[in-house]
This record gives sequence, C-alpha cells and structure tokens, in this order.
Amino acid sequence: MTTTDAEKKHEVPRKARESLVFAENITMKFNKVVALDNVNFDVGYNEVVGLLGDNGAGKSTLIKVLNGFHRPTKGQIYFDGNPVHFNSPRDSRDAGIETAYQDLALVNLMTISRNFFLGRELERRIGPIKILDMARMDQIAARTMAEVGLRNIREMQETVSFLSGGERQAIAIGRATFFGAKLLILDEPTAAVSVAETEWVLRLVAEAKHSGLAVIMITHNAYEVFDVADRFVVLQQGRNYADLKREDTSAKDLIEVIAGRK
Repeated sequence: MTTTDAEKKHEVPRKARESLVFAENITMKFNKVVALDNVNFDVGYNEVVGLLGDNGAGKSTLIKVLNGFHRPTKGQIYFDGNPVHFNSPRDSRDAGIETAYQDLALVNLMTISRNFFLGRELERRIGPIKILDMARMDQIAARTMAEVGLRNIREMQETVSFLSGGERQAIAIGRATFFGAKLLILDEPTAAVSVAETEWVLRLVAEAKHSGLAVIMITHNAYEVFDVADRFVVLQQGRNYADLKREDTSAKDLIEVIAGRK
C-alpha cells in the first residue's frame, strides 16, 4: 500500500474521517465499458452494510476496487481516515480488509489449518532451517473454528474439499477475526449453503459485528441480509441508486428498490 504526497496533502472529507472506509467518486472502466460511474460508498465502524443490486450492477467490481484487485480509473479510497491506494489484495489484507469471495479462494486439496493461515503461515526453526509449525497452526485453527461454532471437524488436517459451504464461510470469518481485520467483505456468503447453514452464517456475521468488525455483505437476497444489516446500498448499472437504513425500509420494499421499481 502506498500513500502519495498528493494524497497526504489532499484534504480528507468529513465523511472519510467519520467512516472506516469511504470510496469517493469511484469510476472503473474496462476499455469502453463503464463498470462503475462516480460511485460513492462508505461503511461505518462496526457497521454491517448490505451491498445489493441485480447482475451487472457493479457490486463485485466495487469490492475488487476496495480490496486492491482493480485500480480505479478515477476516484479516491479512504480507509480508517486516511487516503490509501492498494496496489494488490495483499496490501488491503495488511491494512485490515479480509475478503471472502463466493468461491472463497480456498485450496481444496490443502488442510483446514493450511487454508486458515494461507499466506500467513507460522514457521519454526530447526537449526538454520525454517519449517512450517503445523502443530501450532492446527491448535490455533481448531480453537478459532470452535469459537465460531465449527466443532464437528475431527482433525484440522482434513482437506477443505470435505467441508460444506457454511463450514467454508466459517473459515473465512474465523480467519478475519483471528488476524485482527477491521473490515470483512463477504461475497454472496449464502449462495451455496443450506437453509440451516444460512442461519448459521448470518449468526456469524452478527457475532463478527459484536466482536468489533465492520462487514460488507454482497447479496441478491434482501430477505436474508435484512435482519443482520444496519444499512443497504443499492447499485444499478454501475451507479448509486439507493442508500437506506434498515429502520427506514422493509425487506419487501428493498426488493422493489433492487428491481428499480421504487
């Protein structure tokens, strides 16, 4: 992550000072295709925001701009009150943003604990040689997974290919909590899980907020996100369309907004 001299001199807007993350006038172009057009988006400290919109609305593109996967064509991102530019997803992780995509970016043939520590593996020395500290990683992963309700796994050495969609989401949420993330981004977290596991994942989101995280939930399902989100931001054709507090709307009305009928 780099902060240029121009960014340091740039006056930080009040909205950025009050928010954990504030994206101002974000435009993202892919050749002649405008995926985002002057989008403003913010998430408060310890706030759960539902990011909603139909297919092609720009939700995933916005998230990939926020976490450094894309460089915006125009606009400025502020994180924790400071102007930032993330050169890569690793930069955003180092700053405190943890993203779990719909496919969760887990390696099926690797163990639960290896996926938990992916890119942050613990090591120990045997003389001049460094090796992975598997015992310590297994211990920490098992304890953290138990804290988020994943207690029915026999061994941390099981591969994640045997886990359900809800259990995979638990790894992502547990990882974010353990590594001290400030913002957790969940891309369609209930898309491939059962009804029972959907309730569990939503409960994990509420617990993540209780532990101090801010959360962005990308979803198509207004009913699922309604009870856990504090606010809803709706995009339409790459532009801001609506920004609603939960107390000012209903799940039924939210569906009408997403469809562009309100």
